[in-house]
Amino acid sequence: MAAQAIQPLRGRLLHNEPMARHTTWRVGGTADNYYQPADVTDLAGFLAQLPQDEPLFWLGLGSNLLVRDGGIRGTVIATSGMLNEMVRTDENHVQVESGVSCAKVARFCAREGLAGAEFLCGIPGTMGGALAMNAGCFGGETWRLVESVEMMDREGRRKSHSAAEFDFGYRHVSGPSGEWFVSVTLRLQKGDAQGLLEANKKLLEKRGATQPTQQPNAGSVFRNPEGDYAARLIESAGLKGLRIGNAEVSHKHANFIVNIGGASASDIEALIEKVRFEVKRQHGIELQREVHIVGEVDHG
Repeated sequence: MAAQAIQPLRGRLLHNEPMARHTTWRVGGTADNYYQPADVTDLAGFLAQLPQDEPLFWLGLGSNLLVRDGGIRGTVIATSGMLNEMVRTDENHVQVESGVSCAKVARFCAREGLAGAEFLCGIPGTMGGALAMNAGCFGGETWRLVESVEMMDREGRRKSHSAAEFDFGYRHVSGPSGEWFVSVTLRLQKGDAQGLLEANKKLLEKRGATQPTQQPNAGSVFRNPEGDYAARLIESAGLKGLRIGNAEVSHKHANFIVNIGGASASDIEALIEKVRFEVKRQHGIELQREVHIVGEVDHG
């Protein structure tokens, strides 16, 4: 990428950036290029200047993600803390840019007296990531709230789409290809601000009591199979506390893998596969990953 091509832009471009700094597991090799846009307009300008064959990877808070030790070839677009505008547009709607954390959305909606978004406080990622996978917890799902989205293609063109243009289900979303989420309009119901803030607080307390929030993790590793829970299957297979290197199946919640200090991405990936193998061997059920694994294997 030519240095002079990015001079007019207002964002921050880094080269050979360690992804361990930007993932909640605290692991991952370097990204060739790492761009933090100043805002949506700046992002559009940056994308317009990229070569057509430049691989792109969009990153939020780095949860639900395992970056391999060999890192990421191409350019990472980092939205967290950058695409961070959030506004109530009328009585029942809130517009949120993709880099806003789900927890902030939950708090904002509660303070505004808008009900329906409380479950978002338990999702450790950004709205962009939640939209991409229909993230959910505590019985709620992201796309049940979506009225419309704004997306951007790799030339930097912005496009609006209604929720009806997408197919979504449990941890699954499909829609226009070659476009990425830059903002969403959520449709909510009127509620009592004090009651909603209290509900958020209780959900966060529940999360803290049942999940290893004090240790580096990426959220739930596996999807729940229909009619069952991944955590129950893993625990009943006797896998709590199982370790490979410094990656460990959490003693607190069996569907979490924690970095107990100094784990590599290869440790975590090997442990994921070991858990899948043992659950299949003991229960006959093939667990499907919820965590996305990206990047290159380190052959060094």
